[in-house]
Amino acid sequence: MHAFEGARVVVTGAAAGIGRAVAESFHARGAHVALLDVDRDELEKTCGRLSTRAVAVTADVGDVGSLSRGMGRALDELGGVDVAVANAGIYPSHGALDMPVDVWDRVMNVNARGAFLTCQAAARAMVEGGRGGSIVTVASGSARFAREGAAHYCASKAAVVMITRVLALELAGHRIRVNAVAPGLVEVEGGQQLSSEYRVAMTRGIPWQRAGRPGDVAAAVLALCEPALEYVTGQVLPVDGGLSAGRYGIPRSQGPGGSHA
Repeated sequence: MHAFEGARVVVTGAAAGIGRAVAESFHARGAHVALLDVDRDELEKTCGRLSTRAVAVTADVGDVGSLSRGMGRALDELGGVDVAVANAGIYPSHGALDMPVDVWDRVMNVNARGAFLTCQAAARAMVEGGRGGSIVTVASGSARFAREGAAHYCASKAAVVMITRVLALELAGHRIRVNAVAPGLVEVEGGQQLSSEYRVAMTRGIPWQRAGRPGDVAAAVLALCEPALEYVTGQVLPVDGGLSAGRYGIPRSQGPGGSHA
């Protein structure tokens, strides 16, 4: 319970959903947390529920200047960084054939470039501090499994996975670990609401038989940052109730010699 006592933690996309759960979980374990988000009002509400060990920083990770200023302020407020969580992301649905280039660019800028620049800024501070550290990116099951209406999103999350692995190689000599979590279906309060039809269809294929919760992902993030896992880097941890393990819920073949694809 005290592994993160006094740790300096930066979390992007921390106003709500997974980011908020991550920030609150680190804070509950004694960390000093800088919460970054573009939504100033929700960010202030979230930060207001925490103690003086939390600071709210308004920043848009899809804008290079805004992110640079936000990370600079966060690092100044904390006096350095031990853990960084690149969580901020957007997921608008749009068919490929009529997708405007600005929609593609916005998703890639927030999800991929924003994650890289967050990691870069945190890693530079960790190298300067000389104490090592842990970085966790938030990828997605969509980095492996394509879905309709999400060419931009799937591509951005696949990029996050490779960013994570390359940084793990480059930063190992500085004792900085870089890993990713890959959430599956996660229902977020106040986020895009899932239709009952979509929820039932998706849940049917999840062995755990429920959608994920922000706290499920936060628990995985904290586990990857535990000092005891110092030998784990460059990995992608699915947090999907077993969805990525294989096809679930398909009836078994009946009789000798039966098979199904």
